[in-house]
Amino acid sequence: MRRLTKKKALTLVKELDAFPKVPESYVESTASGGTVSLIAFTFMAVLAFLEFFVYRHTWMKYEYEVDRDFSSKLRINVDITVAMRCQYIGADVLDLAETMVASDGLQYEPVNFELPPQQRIWHMTLLHIQERLRVEHALQDVIFKAAIKGAPPDSTASLSACRIHGHLYVNKVAGNFHITVGKSIPHPRGHAHLAALVQQMETYNFSHRIDHLSFGEPLPGIISPLDGTEKIATDSNHMFQYFITIVPTKLNTYKVSAETHQYSVTERERVINHAAGSHGVSGIFMKYDISSLMVKVTEQHMPLWQFLVRLCGIIGGIFSTTGMIHGLVGFLVDVVCCRFQMGIYKPVS
Repeated sequence: MRRLTKKKALTLVKELDAFPKVPESYVESTASGGTVSLIAFTFMAVLAFLEFFVYRHTWMKYEYEVDRDFSSKLRINVDITVAMRCQYIGADVLDLAETMVASDGLQYEPVNFELPPQQRIWHMTLLHIQERLRVEHALQDVIFKAAIKGAPPDSTASLSACRIHGHLYVNKVAGNFHITVGKSIPHPRGHAHLAALVQQMETYNFSHRIDHLSFGEPLPGIISPLDGTEKIATDSNHMFQYFITIVPTKLNTYKVSAETHQYSVTERERVINHAAGSHGVSGIFMKYDISSLMVKVTEQHMPLWQFLVRLCGIIGGIFSTTGMIHGLVGFLVDVVCCRFQMGIYKPVS
């Protein structure tokens, strides 16, 4: 009884076979079929190889959400060289709440404003990258994934200029980071700079080079828009202004996973001439504001299951297509040959 049940089950399974085998006596191999098979296998190998490269490739996914963190401090990373002596200039931050931030984290180092050859090469390379980033925005994805570090080499000490570098923490509100004449001192209504103790205005020179300016924790893979910027003052009484919009960023790649900030910037410069109605103070002013939106940048790649499905689609599609084309071409050849033979043997009336 059990044997009969197994036999019936086996017979039922055989009837459900979707891939019946044809006896070898009914199979005929042809040269054309072998040629088509060789071409099909070649196409399969090439496309499978290219599909594997697509599977290995990664891309950056951008998402946006509201930034709900307003209580933490914002870190400002500064590395700026000004063509004036360190004792004549001062740098500090004044935020929107008229709160003066102590600049204890900044160091004033006497340096030479002119770069040595090694640093000049780095500076020109950085400017070239910045130029390409403005044209080809997809280049930023490559920099994210490569985690390029953008630290210039140390400069040679001299006394003709001042390198202001370091970091400071500010409230997460709009503010103004500036470098101007005289050291800053606290004031009941904000702050002031002791410009009266500096020499004549003719000695002012706010030509500067921004080796690095970023917000948040410094991370490899982010080249800030102002990195490598160099401005030459045409007048002793010159004002440089940078209007910066900061965007909180969560970066998650296979090499880096952290929170930082990116920013966009617009620039303006003018000569201070009170007689002509151009008022202001000589110096370098960076007015920043913080966006309420956060950008999440995530590196992704194709899942394994999707790669296998696409691979099966390639193999099955080429098999089906080449089989149909081979059958159609064979049928057309047979029809043409048959008609040709009928035309030869047609009786003459």
